[in-house]
Amino acid sequence: MTHKTKGIVLRTVKYGETSIITTVYTELFGIQSYIVKGVRQSSKKSSAKAIYFQPAAILDMVVYHNELKNLNFIKEYQWAYLFQNLLFDVVKNTVSMYIVEMLQHSLKQPEAGAELFYLTEDTLKQLDTANSTLTANLPLYFSLHLAAELGFRIRGDYNTQTPFLDLQEGQFVEQKPTHSYFLDRQLASATSQLLAINFYNDLENIHFSRDIRRSLIIAYQNYVALHVQDFGAIKSLPVLQEIFS
Repeated sequence: MTHKTKGIVLRTVKYGETSIITTVYTELFGIQSYIVKGVRQSSKKSSAKAIYFQPAAILDMVVYHNELKNLNFIKEYQWAYLFQNLLFDVVKNTVSMYIVEMLQHSLKQPEAGAELFYLTEDTLKQLDTANSTLTANLPLYFSLHLAAELGFRIRGDYNTQTPFLDLQEGQFVEQKPTHSYFLDRQLASATSQLLAINFYNDLENIHFSRDIRRSLIIAYQNYVALHVQDFGAIKSLPVLQEIFS
C-alpha cells in the first residue's frame, strides 16, 4: 500500500550504480529506510533529484510501506519546506547535523512519534531563518526537548532550595549528588532558564557565554546518553563546540 507522509532525511548512502538508500524520520512510521532509484545517473535531471536527500531535508512523500520489510520504496517526493539558508550556511548546517545525529542515536525502533517529529521539523524551520543568537541556542533547546519527548523530561527548576541538577535522576535537587553527572550554579540556572522557554523567539533574548554553551551541550548530550541504551558518540559535537566560539 502507498501512504502520504512527511519525512526528514537523516542519512543517505549509495546503492548500486545509480540508486541510493536513504534513512528518513517519517511522520507516520518513525525511522524508515527507502531505496530511491536512478538519482545518481550522470544527467542534470538526476543530479537535481539527489539534492532532495541531503540530511535535514524535509519532504512530502508517497511511500510504499510493508512492516515486514526493512527496505521500502519512495514512489513520489517533493519539498515540504524549501530551505533558504540551512543547506548552504556552514553554521546552520552544522547545527542541523547535530540535530539529525541526536535523532539517529536516540531512536532505536521505527515507532512513530508525531510530537517528536513536529519538534524536529519546527526546529529545523526556525534554524533556517534564525539570527546568530537563536542559532546558537537551538541545539541546547532541542536537546532538552528531545529528552522530554523520549520520556525523561527534567523535573523542577533552579532555586535556592534546589540548586543542583541531577542528570541521572533528571531533576533539580537540594543536595549535591554523590556521582559526577550533575550541574550547579550557572549551568543549572541556565538550564532552568531554557526549560522555561515557551516560544522559539524567546531564545533570541538568552545570551550565554561561549564556555557556558559548550558545557551545556556536552551535559545535555550526556543526559540523553544516560537514558538511551547504546547511545554512542555524536561526531558533529566537536564541530558544534567550535561553532559556539
